[in-house]
Amino acid sequence: MGRESLVRESLDLIVQESLSKAIGEENLETFGEPDIELLEVNPVSFKAVLPLEPIVDLGDFRSLRLEPEPVEVTEAQVNRVLEQVRYDAAPWEPVDRPVKFGDLVTLDVDGFIEGEQVVDDRGVDFIPSQDNPIPFPGFSVYMEGMKKSEPKEFTLKVPDDYNDTTIAGKECRFRVTALEIKEKLLPALDDEFAKGVGDGYESLEALRASVLHDLTEQTERMTQLALQERSLEQVVSGASVEVSGLTTDREIDHILEEQLQARQGRRTDMDTYLQNVGKSQEELRNELRPTAQQRLTRVLVLRKLAQEEGIQISPEEIDAEVERITAGSGESREALLQAFSTENGRASIGSALLARKVLERLAQIVRGGVEEGGESQEEGPGPEQAAQAPAEASTEGPALPHGVGDPSPPRAEEGQPQEAQEERR
Repeated sequence: MGRESLVRESLDLIVQESLSKAIGEENLETFGEPDIELLEVNPVSFKAVLPLEPIVDLGDFRSLRLEPEPVEVTEAQVNRVLEQVRYDAAPWEPVDRPVKFGDLVTLDVDGFIEGEQVVDDRGVDFIPSQDNPIPFPGFSVYMEGMKKSEPKEFTLKVPDDYNDTTIAGKECRFRVTALEIKEKLLPALDDEFAKGVGDGYESLEALRASVLHDLTEQTERMTQLALQERSLEQVVSGASVEVSGLTTDREIDHILEEQLQARQGRRTDMDTYLQNVGKSQEELRNELRPTAQQRLTRVLVLRKLAQEEGIQISPEEIDAEVERITAGSGESREALLQAFSTENGRASIGSALLARKVLERLAQIVRGGVEEGGESQEEGPGPEQAAQAPAEASTEGPALPHGVGDPSPPRAEEGQPQEAQEERR
């Protein structure tokens, strides 16, 4: 193994044992891993900075009172869903006319920047629309009016904030040819159409009733999620939270890591990323500090609420949630099961379930449905009603009738700091 390796391993053992003993003797409640600096080797001397357990005071959260917004589904919403179902069911048919917005156009596309070819696509399908920013804003506008087999040339500026900084802000010369133009032939919205939707409906009115039912359920779920989010915001605004600087710094590290992966990909190093955003690491960290503090505050308030209300997640509940999420995932089921079987995977599921339960309880509290001892006086939303974290709730987008689309499984709540997850484990 070599002397250096043996010495390093021995030092790690000595430091960890000494630190654990010191923490026990001082009765310290720590939160996450310490920051250790080795001062001397002979004799062994080290300095450890320990992130202490955050101090969280929720205030009088049980006196909060809020009511959900009234549930209302309009005829216009129902009609929009029916039109979407009608559009989805319509086939694409070739047409002999110039391109219109909403057509399905098969294209050959060449793009050149400063004489170098950067786009070379053949036979790609494209649906031009007024607000389609792909590949660059304005591309769809030039598609309108194009004729089949007649090449068209035009120049677009690459956006200044384009993720490929080597071409951002430059001019791109396009040469585009429409190989085929198709449009949707929409079926009549009648009883015969309703019979072909999903498992089939007896009439258009039966389909309309199903859409109304699904929209009402969806709106009720969104209303409950909105109430949960409003309730949490009220508790957070009235809470007092003290967090160590080391914990905040580590949360900033996690945010930077997320940004690095989301914006530039895993292969980009920090120096390149900083160069792309035009900031020093210190400037970027200072900018991210308020976000890190907000994320920590939110998670710590949820954690404290769980403690106050005696809410826990059992291994059986995690097993059931894993089964629910992976059900119907087909060939990817085994891979998902393997991912969720790890300690980190199960901790992530447990964190999401805990947050869901806490938010459900909080929504009951603000409506006066939970007494001081945690006894519930009313039924809260079930697991299916709270399938998403409040931040993911959205009233946009049509709901589809039964048999037309399947709901997606919930995502684990984002923004959980690693220290909080480690401490819970």
